[in-house]
Amino acid sequence: MNPIKPTIKTEILPILLVLSAILSSFYFYANFPEQVPTHWNIYGEVDHYGSKLMGAFLFPVIMIGVYLLFLFLPFLDPKKERYGEFKKIYHFFKFYILFFLVSIYFVTGFNSVGYNISVGLWIPALVGLLFVIIGNYMGKIKPNWFMGIRTPWTLSSEEVWNKTHRFGGKIFIVSGFLMAMMNFYPINFRLPIFIITIIAMVFGTFLYSYILYIKEKKDGKRNN
Repeated sequence: MNPIKPTIKTEILPILLVLSAILSSFYFYANFPEQVPTHWNIYGEVDHYGSKLMGAFLFPVIMIGVYLLFLFLPFLDPKKERYGEFKKIYHFFKFYILFFLVSIYFVTGFNSVGYNISVGLWIPALVGLLFVIIGNYMGKIKPNWFMGIRTPWTLSSEEVWNKTHRFGGKIFIVSGFLMAMMNFYPINFRLPIFIITIIAMVFGTFLYSYILYIKEKKDGKRNN
């Protein structure tokens, strides 16, 4: 039994996003220069180039992989029965992550073709929006082995899982807004702000889940 129950309604938009990337790849391959930018640093400067073959076809391949991963992960999860409790959120995340990938592909692709599209403006905005959306729905993810904030303590206690994800959602939303505005900060502030947001998202939620778990154990001993 499929725990996420994909239907035409849930799959049509993700499939269209993947197909749009695949079809666009042939246009990009025909119009890219021999070397295309493949990576930009936090200041919006190109710091790596690749072949036009990689530039045109890497993102569509990644999107196909991500889509298939979303389809099959629930089957591999020992907690697969929990996916039915947040299947709408699961399908939404699948759609938006693919939308995020295809948006980056189009921004960087059309920039490389010669259109006046600011990668330094759009990529931070897209990343920030991704974090805001994930944060907004993070509290609705139920315990599983593949999605969400998976620490030894969240996986050991559903209460710790739920509280950590509500807290983590707020951290992601704030971090997302900070990321989205990255292009408007003074240049010297961008790297510190980026590092702080990453530390807050990763280590903040990790530490918070540990504190909750220790508190829960102490409360349990008192009640006994």
